Formats: sequence, C-alpha cells, structure tokens
Amino acid sequence: MAAAIEIEHVSKRFRLYHEKFTSLKERLLHWGKIPYEDFWALQDIELRVEKGESIGLLGHNGSGKSTLLKCIAGILRPTEGEIRSAGRMAALLELGAGFQPDLSGRENIYLNASILGMKRAEIDKRFDAIVSFAGEQVERMIDNQVKYYSSGMYVRLGFAVAINVDPEILLVDEVLAVGDEDFQRKCLDRVKEFQEDGGTLVVVTHSPDMVRQVCRTRPRRDDRGR
Repeated sequence: MAAAIEIEHVSKRFRLYHEKFTSLKERLLHWGKIPYEDFWALQDIELRVEKGESIGLLGHNGSGKSTLLKCIAGILRPTEGEIRSAGRMAALLELGAGFQPDLSGRENIYLNASILGMKRAEIDKRFDAIVSFAGEQVERMIDNQVKYYSSGMYVRLGFAVAINVDPEILLVDEVLAVGDEDFQRKCLDRVKEFQEDGGTLVVVTHSPDMVRQVCRTRPRRDDRGR
C-alpha cells in the first residue's frame, strides 16, 4: 500500500534561553552570546502512515505530539531527518492557527482555502457550505474581524474550512474536544465521511476515548522516541 506520510529519523531541537540581555553593555560583556540549552522535543521518530489509514498519537502534555504534527504540516522544520507526504493536506492544529485576527471570517476563509491550494472559483462554490457547517453564530459574524470571535467560533470556522477543502490528509490536534457536544458530534460525523472517502487522518490527543472513536488502527504512542 502507498504511503501518505513517511517520517524517517526525525528529531526536533529547540533552544531554551535562560537570560535576556536588554542593554548594549550586557551584550558586549557576553560577546553577543546568550546562554542557552538544547531541548529535544523529538528524537529519532520513525512512522509510516498508509493512504486511507487513521492513526492516533497519544501522550502526556509535553511529550512532543503537537511538535510532530507541526513538522508533518510543514509549520516546523525538523532539525534532523526527513518527512514526505503525498496528497493535499489540511491541518487543524491549535485555536485560531492560520487565522489573521484583523481580517473578517469571510476573508479568512478565502485566505486559508487559497493557502491549501484552492482557486477562488472553487472557494466561491464551497463558501456557503463552509459557513453553514460553522453554524449560525459564525454566519452572523462572518463579516466581523475574527479577533472578536469566541474560542468556540474559532474552532467551528477552522474545522469548517479544513474539512471542506477536500483534503487527502487531515491533521487534527486536540481541537475536536473543544466546543459544545452537538458540534463535536457534527465534527466526528464529518470525519467518518472523510474516512469512508479514503482520506488519511492523524489525530493528536491525550484522550483514549477520542482515539477509539476516530481511529481504525491501533493508536501509536509518541514519547519523543525514548
């Protein structure tokens, strides 16, 4: 079976700075060097996700789940290793990710959908479906700046865009647990349709129940590769 995502020996390092020099004198005394330590959020991760497969990444807070998903999405670049993907990818990573707060909901729909590779004519055709999925509250505020949206409205609009651009790969990070029960059920129903159409799903969560609901294969636990 062909792979939708291939992750080979991926590691991601962050630098944690313990001091911040604010004056020119401090910088000169330390020769412009700020002391830091390396923090490896991911170490030597290997994973292959087949097309049409749904997998869950389980782990406690700080275990690197979200970092791995951001690397897959291309938001972060691995320090070491390589990630390859095949197919249009949509990512719903964190609250408001990808939204421009000073733009309206309408403008953000066009901006995000175009980033995901859709042409304006395609977005025009899907616009009503996106807004309808997001719900009446978002529809009433669609021409208002999204910085005035509630957290629930952010999630509704973000998921509505991600799921309606016909992705072949869908990355979801925790946000299915946000919002009211009716909207969660609506999202899960749409995810099931996506799976039935042969889509590939990677979901990050700390909830085993969520994995049982959406994953067709045995969940894989991410623990920084240690």
